[in-house]
Amino acid sequence: MEGIKLGNKKSKYPIIQGGMGVGVSMHKLAGTVSKEGGIGVISTADIGYQEPDFSVNPLQANLRAIGKEIKKAREIAGEDKILGVNIMVALNHYKEIVKECVKNKIDLIISGAGIPKELPEYVKGSNTKIAPIVSSFRCCKLIVNHWIKKYKYVPDMIVIEGPEAGGHLGFKKEELMDNTNQKLEDITVEVVEYIKQVEKENNKKIPVISAGGIWDKADIEKFLKLGASGVQMATRFVPTYECDASDEFKNAYINADKDSIKIINSPVGMPGRAIYNNFIKQTEKIKSEVQKCYNCIKTCNVVNTPYCITKALINAVNGNINEALIFCGSNVDKVKEIVSVHDLMQELVG
Repeated sequence: MEGIKLGNKKSKYPIIQGGMGVGVSMHKLAGTVSKEGGIGVISTADIGYQEPDFSVNPLQANLRAIGKEIKKAREIAGEDKILGVNIMVALNHYKEIVKECVKNKIDLIISGAGIPKELPEYVKGSNTKIAPIVSSFRCCKLIVNHWIKKYKYVPDMIVIEGPEAGGHLGFKKEELMDNTNQKLEDITVEVVEYIKQVEKENNKKIPVISAGGIWDKADIEKFLKLGASGVQMATRFVPTYECDASDEFKNAYINADKDSIKIINSPVGMPGRAIYNNFIKQTEKIKSEVQKCYNCIKTCNVVNTPYCITKALINAVNGNINEALIFCGSNVDKVKEIVSVHDLMQELVG
């Protein structure tokens, strides 16, 4: 298995660990994945939730935590490894978050949950590589054409996130519920063919990464044969000793079965895949009063939202599972035990 090359760095294996917030993929998990030959990714979503002033000054807490987390992850991974961050376009302070990551010399920014139209502008003059998350060939073409036309910037990588992924999804809820959405395999083939032409026209190699529902070595090999340069996996990295989430969060994955996995309406207006626990069932019936707004997501209407997504995700990562939103991928029912990142990586590459 050939690694992923970005600029003057190259991973040993074609595996990216997906960014998971709030606090699920921080320095410990991301740093270890990079150290073990993959590309570790820190989630920047409310990354400063552990800072003492987070509740009163969330932006400054988040910006401060970015530097701390990147530094700690570097110490684990080593300077020669590729380290990334995931930044949601829907964040209220998207520009500031991007610029803080660039300032801390992050190697790679993966950006989705919206279209990162201005991302090339924010990384100008740096060595930071950028990759949009797309859910269709149409979306990919739109972003690539816009970046090239407006900024003369060819994407450094493309991440295709399919309908089997965890968390917020770029598909219509009805399609996800009826399983009528386009499959990741088909999107991958279309995007790979298109990117080959873009590479030829711009004389630049652009790795295409497939994500969503990828479980084992056979899945990885399948997408490599379809032309992808690598895969992004998130769910499999949660039940690891190095994952930054609580043991209660990891055990929720271990205890999940097929009936536990549902497509839900996220409070921020997007469909998402999560564990259908009592908290979610309750909030579907009775709106929870939001006592504190963290001003996190542009699309969240604090007046109408059924519950605060920031609080529910912080509860999850801290182990307060009974009042938590627990995002997961479609294969979470296959999780049986907690393992080390080293053992997981060796299993995935055979």
